[in-house]
Amino acid sequence: MNKRSLATLMAAMLASPTLHAEEAGSDYIGQEVVVSATKTLNRISDTGGSSVTVITEQEIKNSGQPTVIDVIKGSTGIDIASNGGPGSSSSIYLRGADAKYTLVLIDGVPVNDPADGTRSPNLSNLMVDNISQIEIVRGPSSFLYGSGASAGIINIITKKAGEKPEAYLGVEGGSYATYKYYGGANGRQGILDYSIGFSRLKTDGFSSTDERNRFVNPTGLDFEKDGYENTTFSGNFGLKLNDHLRLETVLRHTDANADYDNPGVDVVGNGQDSEQFSGRVTLKMNYKPLTSSLYYGFSSQDRSYLADGELSAKYHGYLYEIGWQGDLMVTDNNTASVGLNSQHELIDQKSYGLFASSINNDMASNAIFLEDQWRIGNLRLVGGVRYEDNEKFGDKTTFRIAPSYAFGNTLVKCSYATAFRAPSLYELYSDYGNEQLKAENSKGWDFGIEQKFSDRLTAGTTCFRTDYDNRIAFDLSTWKYAQVEGRTRTEGLESFLEWRPDAPYSVTVNHTYTYTQDANDQELARRPRNKVGLTCSWKVTGKLRLNTNMQWVGSRRDSGARNGDGVVTGKLENYTLVNLSASYRLRDNVEITGRIDNLFDKYYEEAWRYATPGRSAYAGVKVTF
Repeated sequence: MNKRSLATLMAAMLASPTLHAEEAGSDYIGQEVVVSATKTLNRISDTGGSSVTVITEQEIKNSGQPTVIDVIKGSTGIDIASNGGPGSSSSIYLRGADAKYTLVLIDGVPVNDPADGTRSPNLSNLMVDNISQIEIVRGPSSFLYGSGASAGIINIITKKAGEKPEAYLGVEGGSYATYKYYGGANGRQGILDYSIGFSRLKTDGFSSTDERNRFVNPTGLDFEKDGYENTTFSGNFGLKLNDHLRLETVLRHTDANADYDNPGVDVVGNGQDSEQFSGRVTLKMNYKPLTSSLYYGFSSQDRSYLADGELSAKYHGYLYEIGWQGDLMVTDNNTASVGLNSQHELIDQKSYGLFASSINNDMASNAIFLEDQWRIGNLRLVGGVRYEDNEKFGDKTTFRIAPSYAFGNTLVKCSYATAFRAPSLYELYSDYGNEQLKAENSKGWDFGIEQKFSDRLTAGTTCFRTDYDNRIAFDLSTWKYAQVEGRTRTEGLESFLEWRPDAPYSVTVNHTYTYTQDANDQELARRPRNKVGLTCSWKVTGKLRLNTNMQWVGSRRDSGARNGDGVVTGKLENYTLVNLSASYRLRDNVEITGRIDNLFDKYYEEAWRYATPGRSAYAGVKVTF
């Protein structure tokens, strides 16, 4: 399907009377809903066999954490490894898969950087301000989202206007000479509704190279602190044109600067400047039983690196897409969806110095997907297929089927799906690139049971497996990217328990067991086999709330890692972290907040030779108008 025929088809469909199913009705008020699992607004219970975690605005607030990375660390099926403190590069391993297999969206816009070597996501600069919900869908999702969603997706959703106008200002400060101020407003004026927010964070930080690692710093020197700054603006705007038409625009801009070290070496003069700008404009049309939307989305990312104070490299990645989606309520228990999408991405990269090089290439793809959702008694069935035509490697067809059935208070669910990942522009066209690379293929399944013991107690467990073929890796013998023969697999078990003994209390426990094996029968690096998360929240009074978060992370493989005796074991030790947070409403419009991270000052590393924060405390105040 060429671009002209796709545009013609979208224009023809736009002329039909339609609006999008993401528009929430009153039936959904106060219930946990998700968009990302089906690209339509659904209760989680109606998403069939999907494995979904929704982190609500209240849960984000309860955590007290400033970044999305910090909020999702304790989530089921997710492992994070950061190369230092705030703003440093972080890898997201969803169900044990390489970071490049997770697609990250902000308000539905893909924000994986096209200029990144493997097009992996990096959420290090994403603040939680003005975010209403984080949705995590585990399992192959290419049938809805195309390339890069082989392990699953993470969708970050910006706040919309509330029923009443509100404005707020806040300030926070604490350890590592950290301060943050933020503010925002939301409301409605005639046909316009809006939600805007800004934040500014600055910290002296700590050395990215772990000065507490005696094998990195045997003489006990004081390493230089690697500071970080972040300024973020975001907005969500809506225009109700009439009872059937609505125009929405979401924008997010981040300007950040982070100091960094070379691997295992404390360095003065290394820095990274980052600028990220993403947005989406959507025309929603509601002519029931058909609803639809026409959208344009974009993501622009710029990174500049300084080495010893001199400019060493610049990266510019840009992606834009235009698409249309229609959702037809065929009957009261059946919704059929069709989506069209045309996406274009480019890389513009320059390196300076002895190994100067440059890349300026782009790639386009067109796609169509079909999805059908059934609700028949206690049966929920979601299925779909996607056809994608990429100008570089040709066409791919992926599909997914995900049924669930409720036997009283027992829910049985499963899914099976195929997925793919296109080679990144860097893997294709850099000096280390290989234009003969083909798409990576994968297939995965999961099977789970959830039991509701009472209105206050629910537990569940899900087993999963995903196999990856044609995996792309760097070949040290040729210094080029190449296709790896053999199969890489990730498999495991995800379990949870949610207990609400009384209205003011809630306890959530999750455990993830993950086993990984590459084509050489080696475990993948930095993925623990076992991880446990515990979250407790207690609304002590109408004014005071206390929250506790605990994470136990098991040992995991990492090249060069040593034990306490200096023996190279290639294994990072397990660790336990405990974080506390609290909020107290001093007045109706004044709230005091505080948190202590790493309460017991546990020493640990997420990646060998890279530092993590010790015990740190922060306090703040927020005023609402």
